[in-house]
Amino acid sequence: MEVPAILLISTIFILVTLFPLSILSLRPLSLNPNPNQCIRKTLPNPHSLRPDQLTVLINGYSELRISLLTTIAGSYAALPIVANVVVLWGDPLTPQETLDSLSTNFSLLYSSGAPVTVLRQNSNSLNSRFLPRRWIRTRGILICDDDVEVDPKAVEFAFKVWRVNQDRLIGLFSRSHGLDLRRKEWIYTVHEDKYSIVLTKFMMLHVEFLYFYSCGKEEGLEGNFSKLRGVVDDMHNCEDILMNFVVTDVTNKGPLLVGADRIRDWGDARNEVVVEEGEKEVDVGLSGVKRGLGEHRKRRGECIRKFHQILGRMPLRYSYGKVVNFVTEQGLCSKRGKLVPCDHQNVE
Repeated sequence: MEVPAILLISTIFILVTLFPLSILSLRPLSLNPNPNQCIRKTLPNPHSLRPDQLTVLINGYSELRISLLTTIAGSYAALPIVANVVVLWGDPLTPQETLDSLSTNFSLLYSSGAPVTVLRQNSNSLNSRFLPRRWIRTRGILICDDDVEVDPKAVEFAFKVWRVNQDRLIGLFSRSHGLDLRRKEWIYTVHEDKYSIVLTKFMMLHVEFLYFYSCGKEEGLEGNFSKLRGVVDDMHNCEDILMNFVVTDVTNKGPLLVGADRIRDWGDARNEVVVEEGEKEVDVGLSGVKRGLGEHRKRRGECIRKFHQILGRMPLRYSYGKVVNFVTEQGLCSKRGKLVPCDHQNVE
């Protein structure tokens, strides 16, 4: 039986009216979170997920960064190793029309690559970055920010490293915990020779760790994990530190830092902003702590102390060095009176 054209047009109009473009895309995902997200049988079997591709979850929040976000999402979508790019929008005050427009632009600009979709989060909790989601179809997950541009080759290399280290977090930005002997307390710091934390500016992990973070190690046994996530909500910070706690507690292995040729971190508070006469300085970074780095570090140290207190142990483990994507001769040879790497062919 043929369906009248007027009926088809009316149906399409009703669908578009009831379901905005941020939900309907050219290649839609079932984006509504499962209310029973911690029930294993509602989630895909990890062994059935694709091992050769990534799902990229970008944390979006500020409308000021939409132009930058569009570029970053497109860069990820163009990679063959990426199955889906999903922007997790966390600002509840952003007008729906803005997100609809963003979704439309993604569909038009990146129709030939991996699908890019916008999902408005149900809450602005940073814990939402790590919710287990039934529409994920890959074992590998990349959690990243909307103000960090990463060289595509670095993303591909990080994925290679992750595929042989799926029980560890892989990252491009490292920090560390430490013990202040004078104060006798844990602190958040940076060491030149070791690290124990990788940041969600760029964090690659196995999909199972989303479940562990949000639901505890075993179904029905959330225990202290709920209290740990409560610290993140109270501080509105430290979800990345907590994920490092969770993974290391489960695997007893620290993270791995991967080298990259080029990373543009627009959100780093150490960026110098040049403001022309008559213009207003606009902060595009996630942190917004240009003059509060010391306080920011103290707050994250407080998170570490609270996590330690709740768990009753310190699971974080130090890692040393970083994995690089090239191998060169390290021995030195004398050539034309100079000591140079032995594989150098020409010496001026």
